[in-house]
Amino acid sequence: MSETPPPAQSQPYPGRTKPMDPQPRDEMRGYEGRGLLEGKRALITGGDSGIGRAVSVAYAKEGADVVFGYLGEDDDAAHTVSLVQEQGRRAVAVRGDVAEEEFCTHLVRRAVEELGGIDVLVEHAATQAPLDDFTDLTTEQLRRTFDVNVMGVFWTLREALEHIPDGGSIVITGSINGLRGNKSMTDYAASKSAVMNLALSLSQVLRGRNIRVNCVAPGAVWTPLIPATLGERGSEGFGQQTPMGRAGEPDEIAPSYVFFASNQLSSFYSGEVLTPTGGEIQGS
Repeated sequence: MSETPPPAQSQPYPGRTKPMDPQPRDEMRGYEGRGLLEGKRALITGGDSGIGRAVSVAYAKEGADVVFGYLGEDDDAAHTVSLVQEQGRRAVAVRGDVAEEEFCTHLVRRAVEELGGIDVLVEHAATQAPLDDFTDLTTEQLRRTFDVNVMGVFWTLREALEHIPDGGSIVITGSINGLRGNKSMTDYAASKSAVMNLALSLSQVLRGRNIRVNCVAPGAVWTPLIPATLGERGSEGFGQQTPMGRAGEPDEIAPSYVFFASNQLSSFYSGEVLTPTGGEIQGS
């Protein structure tokens, strides 16, 4: 990211890449693949922009075909498809809401139809909505947060497991907030803690099939979700609170997902959490 912190800015939820200032680095332009995922089939939830886009492109550069889900940002989704196709890989975008069980089932079945199976599953789609006062947290918001961030993960996993071969890989996106909490996003932090524990539990459940389950828990990363949920107050100077004094870029986070997807790199890793947080240490 630019050394100049982002100015105040806001846009409608769930956010788009084009209006952002500065533009995030999310196209993996400087990344060189080496065939770590050659011939693999990847399903990514929330793959249209930000970290999800960077992961989609990184996987393509490593030789994988990609199906990804997205909520409604058609322009972003189309651009991610084109970036994957630039690498000579297959890309399919599927629009829908992971808060709906029916869509999660549809997304998995569509991936299997398009790719013939799923070797790598990345559970990345999430939502957040900060509040100044915990007592303002409505039941509707709480349910929405957990439906997207937790139930959507369960539904997608449950449907996908029969299509993931032994030796496959599952990567779940957590958050630094799931490790240390967040006073203005208690529901989000709790939901991320839940799916991070799910990753640890599933790693034990799936040992017999040698399916590795791991988690990436990023810190402050400059993506469309920031101006769309934090608004002008939260986006201005975003990331300056980190020890490195800046937000991370999606391109800096995606290699963690490559690491966990690749049997060559992480065959002895399961039930682990990588925390690209700009130097923040849990509890600090």
